[in-house]
Amino acid sequence: SPPPSSAFSEVNINTATESQLDSLPGIGPTRASAIVEYRTKHGPFQSIRDIMKVSGIKDGVFSKIKDYITVK
Repeated sequence: SPPPSSAFSEVNINTATESQLDSLPGIGPTRASAIVEYRTKHGPFQSIRDIMKVSGIKDGVFSKIKDYITVK
């Protein structure tokens, strides 16, 4: 059975590896690599909503991942 949600550690989208990003719902290898590439070019995300500036990540994907990501 999955661990209780309190045991889940959020993925920091500013420091996560591609494989950590890939583990998020709705984010596959292509989007994971796009996130890392965006971060490399533009610097760290200021808020979790900024992830929607990455190509291929729109409201639908954001709504699936917003509870699992952080920028802290």
